[in-house]
Amino acid sequence: MFESLAPLDPDVRDAYLTRLGVEPEPPSVAALQRLVRRHSERIPYETFWIHAGEAWDIDPHAAARRVALEQRGGYCYHLNGAFGLLLGSLGYTVRGHVGGVEIAASPDPEARGNHLVLTVALSPSEESPAGIWYVDDGLGDALHEALPLVAGPVRQAPFDLSLEQTDDDTWHLTHDPAGGFAGMAWTTGIARPADFLEKHHWLSTSPESGFVQVAMAETRDATGVDVVQGLVLKRLGADARTDAPLTRREDWFAMLADVFGLTFSATAPEVRDRLWDTVLEAHRRREESAER
Repeated sequence: MFESLAPLDPDVRDAYLTRLGVEPEPPSVAALQRLVRRHSERIPYETFWIHAGEAWDIDPHAAARRVALEQRGGYCYHLNGAFGLLLGSLGYTVRGHVGGVEIAASPDPEARGNHLVLTVALSPSEESPAGIWYVDDGLGDALHEALPLVAGPVRQAPFDLSLEQTDDDTWHLTHDPAGGFAGMAWTTGIARPADFLEKHHWLSTSPESGFVQVAMAETRDATGVDVVQGLVLKRLGADARTDAPLTRREDWFAMLADVFGLTFSATAPEVRDRLWDTVLEAHRRREESAER
């Protein structure tokens, strides 16, 4: 997938690295892990663009510009798409793969294409005999670091996960029961952007999509996850808590800036207005429904 795309613009690359707070360095496992950790901590998994009426496509270059120059995030196609371009610009060999996030703890063939997965090829080592690393900053609350593509249990606090190869060309990640989804399967073949278009349209426009139903953002760190759903901020893992709803506009936008780095500085005022109105109305509907 990434081999067929144009290189990342150098100015975008430099701004992207500035947002991550890292300097460019030659490819290595240690450098890759630094990038993955910073990305999961600083670039939010977010769906506010849907609720603001912004019709984003899944072009990785557009996603990288939003991440680097507009302080935004996105969901898997945007985050892993942009990150794949960044890694390629730093000299990594990156491949994109078709994945499927499973909500229930059972195989779901219908999920295929609802997720973009990355792998990175580095030199073989004791930790990664094949030299292949599974990279996924597009899963929201799941991973904080890259994983060697080796079957077995995975501990990334506060979660216990597992990775297994289910057949010759399919891998499966099982999430912790406390996480936001059950698992994710992907195939090792090289993905094309067209593989994701149908699912992206459904996920971003269908009334049945959870992303359309609830505006949210997540960032992952070494001990847990910060997540906002609608007007409610939660912490999973260390220092777990659920805050009271932020029903004042200025408080809500200040929280998004402080916790998730989402300032919306490049967003038109009318779009910010639409986002707030949509999220507040959805919160009021849920409150009314709960009182019945």
